[in-house]
Order: sequence, then C-alpha cells, then structure tokens
Amino acid sequence: MLMQSVRAAEAVPRRSALQSSSFQLLLLLVAGVLVPAALMLLSEGTRILDEVQWRVSTTGSTVAILFGAFLVRKVTAYPGVGAFGMLIPSFGSAYALVIATMFATRVPYSGWFLGLSIAATMTAAFLLFLLRNRLERPRFYVVVAGQTQLLFDVPGVEWVALDRPVLPDDRHAAFVADLRHDHDDAWERMLAEAAIEGRPVYHTKQLWESLTGRVSIEHMSENSLGSLLPNLAYRRVKRLTDIVGALVLLPVLALPMAVLGLAIRLDSAGPALFRQERMGFRGQSFTMVKFRTMRVRDAITCDNAARDDAITLHDDDRVTRLGRFLRASRLDELPQILNVLAGDMSFIGPRPEAVPLSRWYEVEIPFYRYRHIVRPGITGWAQVKQGHVHALDDVDCKLSYDFFYVKNFSLWLDILIALRTIPTMLSGFGAR
Repeated sequence: MLMQSVRAAEAVPRRSALQSSSFQLLLLLVAGVLVPAALMLLSEGTRILDEVQWRVSTTGSTVAILFGAFLVRKVTAYPGVGAFGMLIPSFGSAYALVIATMFATRVPYSGWFLGLSIAATMTAAFLLFLLRNRLERPRFYVVVAGQTQLLFDVPGVEWVALDRPVLPDDRHAAFVADLRHDHDDAWERMLAEAAIEGRPVYHTKQLWESLTGRVSIEHMSENSLGSLLPNLAYRRVKRLTDIVGALVLLPVLALPMAVLGLAIRLDSAGPALFRQERMGFRGQSFTMVKFRTMRVRDAITCDNAARDDAITLHDDDRVTRLGRFLRASRLDELPQILNVLAGDMSFIGPRPEAVPLSRWYEVEIPFYRYRHIVRPGITGWAQVKQGHVHALDDVDCKLSYDFFYVKNFSLWLDILIALRTIPTMLSGFGAR
C-alpha cells in the first residue's frame, strides 16, 4: 500500500462500483457460492438442502473466498506485486487450507460443489482483474524540484512533469513532490489545494520505495533505520513458526533429501553436503550446510583468494551437472532446514553471505552490516526480486531490497515471499 503523505486528505476521488473492494468481494461470493449452489440444486433437487455436506461445502467455500480475497489484498499491497500473478496462489492456498481442515476433521463435504466453487471463483477473479485493470492506470503528476528524477526511471507508471503550479483537470490525479525541498509559495499552495480536494500527495522517497520495493540508504536517520528495530513480537512468533515448520518438514523431506544426497555422491567425487562459514544474525558467523553443487577443491587460506572463491560466476565451470539443476531449482538449500532448527537461520530473510564476502561488502558499502538485524533466510525479498548477484553495484541494489524487508518486517511480507518463491524455484530465476 502506498505510503501517503501526511499532507494528503483522507478523502479520495469517487470510484466506480467495480473498483470497490466490497463490491468485488460480493461478486466473488455470488460466483463462488451462489452459482455452484444453483447448479447443484438444479441437478440434485432441494433434498440436498438437508444434507450436512451441503452446509459444510457452502460454508467452506465462503470462508475460502473471504480468506483468499483478504490474502490477495494484503500481498498485493507490496511493490511490484500484480494481483494477476497472486490470484491462483492466494485463492488456491485458501481453498487448500479449507479442504485440508475438512479432511483432517473428517467432516462430510461435496467434492463437486468445491470443484465448481474453485472454478467459478478463479474465473470471476480473473475477469474482475481484467476489467479493473482497464479502469485503473497509475498516473502521477510530479513537481520537478528537489530529488524527483529517480522516479522517472520506475517502469509501469505514467509520470507527468508539472511545468506550472496549476492543478490539472484530472479527478484521478495523484501528486508527487520532494516534501523536504523548499518549494516556492505557488507550488506550496497548489499542493495544499490538492490535499484539500482529497487528491493524494506523496513524498518522493516514500513513493519510490513503495513502487520499487527498495529502501535506499543515504543517511541512516533519513530512513528512520537508525532507530528502527523489527517488530519484536513478530520476531518471536516467526521464530516459533520456524521451529514448528522445521520439525514438520524434516520427517517429510528426509527420504527425498537422502535420495538427492546419494545422487550427488554418484554424480561427482566428494561428500553430499557442503559446509561454509556465513555471516548471520547480529553479525555472528555460523556454519551453513547445503547440498554440494561444485567439485571438491583444496582449502584456500588467502583472504583475497577466499573471497574470489566464494563468488559463483555465470556458467561457473566448478558447478557439476547435477549441481546446475539443484541450484536452478533451489533444492540445494534444503539442508538449511537444519540451520533453521538450530536458530542460525529463518525460512525467510536476507540471504547469508560467505564471511569473506560479507567483510568485503561491509568495507565497501555503507550500512551493509545493518542487514544482520534479522536472521538470514533460505529465501528472501531480494531473491524473488533480483536473484543472485556479486558485483558491488548489484550488491548495493540487493542491499536496498534487504533494507525494505527489514523496514516492512511482517507476516504478510513473509507470506508474499513464500508465494513468490514457488515460481522462482520452477523458473530458475536468478540462479548461478
């Protein structure tokens, strides 16, 4: 959700009914509950109204639609996340959770009803997205003064540079200005008038962060990161969730991991597991474990050589045949569940770097060490947005994604990252 300036009024321009979240939810409930109910009544007759499985199925579908819509709204509030790509993961997860609950509690339910409900809900959701997408087109009017040039590099948005302090005849107009800049009185009056009329007025840096999913650190205090600590209550809940998740996944994945370990041993000489010192929570090093994807090499003691050795290049000839598949699918990270259980890592967080690389980055990049304020993760915001990088400029960009994660540390951002990790694994995005 875009962070609106305190100068903006609470009111917003009138929207069509189709742009209303409540109206969209009503249409989804009609499609996902009433339409399947009508079809079942026509097919089976009114006798099904007295059956328990009928009431369970209608209630379950209603809950799934409400939770799915809530999930879509939450995860699409983050930058660069289109609703189109989140419809199937969000509603699919909601229905899967409802069906799993029904199965676990052994209550009777109608598979036909749920199947019809899923199909109708997905169809309605996609149609609503297409219709709403035609009605909504981001357009921002920019007061070109101060630090505003960085906005014009952000894709997918229509930027209009204002050349005079006059409100445009556009009832959907939103305005962007560097609110720390000393504007002329005429521009100040125009921005104030826009806010009074209920038109959004955004601060440049807040809007840039909201659209890119990055937090650029120029001065620590400027971004409130110097005094910012991630939500301590959620950090405790997250740690408990990590422990429970690791305890559940380890028995389930034990056999597949054993098979992968055997395949690695058969593919190339050396152990199945690779251990490396990584920089972790609060700047403490730990031994990270993963499946070996490279050929075994002699130990390196020179600092510069160790740093270079820790960098994986594109088409690196050290990577084995099986290792390329494991890296692209991220299956080489599975043993890190042990690190999660030990408390060295979390399922989601900034990726831990090799100690020589981390020390180099700390020297070359300001505030790099701040990323260690949360536990490193098996997957993270930078991984689903950018992928693997090693050049200093790219690492600086990656750091801005890590800072965004720290600044917006929350359950919903973690859920979004988890949902986006699945297509990342399937596509091999960002792998080396």
